[in-house]
Formats: sequence, structure tokens, C-alpha cells
Amino acid sequence: MTFVIAKRVAKLVLLGAMLGQAYAAAPVTKDGVTTIHLTEYNGYFAAKETLTDLKPGEYDFVVTNKAGKFVGFNVQDQKSHELLGGFGLQPNETKTARVTVSEAGFRYRCPINVTPWYDVDMTK
Repeated sequence: MTFVIAKRVAKLVLLGAMLGQAYAAAPVTKDGVTTIHLTEYNGYFAAKETLTDLKPGEYDFVVTNKAGKFVGFNVQDQKSHELLGGFGLQPNETKTARVTVSEAGFRYRCPINVTPWYDVDMTK
């Protein structure tokens, strides 16, 4: 029963994050590197920029920990699940992971403060 409730809550959080992204700014690309700002809270991430219509290439994931405890960040290739980058974050700490994203897309989550996987497809 609690698993079903947790799954529904995770879907609602993901839906809320996706709806919030509809009003987010477009990511900025400078010198061939696109920057995505993510804020991690207890159980979910919020993105400053929209994660739609992204292209394969170099990305800086700038992640800030607002969970109030030690958390982590992992970004993987969406299809192969190869780890592209990751790190741990102390409360209120911000770190950046520079990764190369292929046409397969990417997915990210926190393996410590467990969050759902956020899957992002690439536009061809």
C-alpha cells in the first residue's frame, strides 16, 4: 500500500516539475557548452531552464543542494545507463558536472536522497 502511495506521489512530483518547466527559461549555450541549473530538494529536483528541445553536445549541470542534508547527483546516458558524471553535495553546496550528451539523451537522479529518474530525450 505505501509503495503505491509513494509511486503516486513520485508521479505527482514529476508532473509538477514538468509543468514548472513549461514556464522555465531556455538554457544558455556559451562557447559550445549548454548550462542547466538544477536545485535538489527532499525527493525531487527543480530545473531553472526548460529541458525540452535539447540537442546533443557538451553540458554543464550546475546542481545546488537545498535538501538540508548530504545528497548526490548522477547523470547517465539514457539508453546505455553509462555514468556520465556525478558527485556528492553538502547542504547549500553547489557543484558543476561537465558531460557530453549523445543523441541517446540523458537521465539524472540523486542516489542518496532517492529521487525518481528524470529522463530527457534529445532533439535530432
